[in-house]
Amino acid sequence: MPPPAGGTELARSRIGLGLAALGRPGYINLGHAGDLAGGTDERSMEQNAHRVLDAALAGGVRCFDAARSYGKAEAFLSSWLRANDLKAGEITVASKWGYTYTAGWRVDAEVHERKDLSVATLKRQLQETRRLLGEHLSLYQIHSATLQSGVLEDRAVLEELARLRESGVAVGLTVTGPGQGETIERAVELGRFDAVQATWNLLDDSAAPALADAHRAGMTVIVKEALANGRLTRRGDTPALAQVASGLDAEADAVALAAVLAQPWADVVLAGATTVEMLHSNLASLECKLSPDTLAGLGELREEPAEYWDRRTALSWN
Repeated sequence: MPPPAGGTELARSRIGLGLAALGRPGYINLGHAGDLAGGTDERSMEQNAHRVLDAALAGGVRCFDAARSYGKAEAFLSSWLRANDLKAGEITVASKWGYTYTAGWRVDAEVHERKDLSVATLKRQLQETRRLLGEHLSLYQIHSATLQSGVLEDRAVLEELARLRESGVAVGLTVTGPGQGETIERAVELGRFDAVQATWNLLDDSAAPALADAHRAGMTVIVKEALANGRLTRRGDTPALAQVASGLDAEADAVALAAVLAQPWADVVLAGATTVEMLHSNLASLECKLSPDTLAGLGELREEPAEYWDRRTALSWN
């Protein structure tokens, strides 16, 4: 991938760490409340985030992904960077703009985040991100771009992102919903983005052709929700996955992540671990090799995209 002005290398490790479940007390991952075990005050959550970040760094993870809407995720990441005296360029630090956190540190909030992909939000949130992450910021992404949002046709937004790119920060987009593929293809056509982050997992693989196109076009491909918010772990109702994992003497999450790592267009696969133990299980995917026959068999888990996204929308914040 041609680097933006100033140069940056985005794919520094195959496994990255997403901070969606680490920066706020409520999230939609299955069993999230149990993982936090009541330690949902800000100090306890920062300490837990630092433990997971420490374990990730020790395990070879060099890509870290946050967002303005992930509660205190950027702040926790910032304090961890200072505590470890990590220099800009040693790791890839990504964040996103477009959602504002509105839950007020409550799990039972009626609205957890508010979406606004206007240029005003971009300018405001970029300043907020830079105050926390400063020169560490490697990649700034539109959060959940869709064709319907119009953000990819918003000249003011595109010009502001072009200025950011010229300053040496890579720009990207994340996509969501059953129409991910169409949004990715439009981003490829525009030729203005260095990276794309999309959902791909054993339940919804519909974005694969578009992600392959993005990869061929030189964009770094980052995969999110590889474990389908916990549905592709031992907590989920996926007997076929559990059977394959048992046969390989592996955990279900490691097998599901290994299936994503096996995709030739996947540059970075984000783990969304909430605990050190969960992270170690995720990292075992790097040693889990799946045969073509095993991968083909796992393809039977596939759901229709609309069904998958309806089930995701129905997941409870906990």
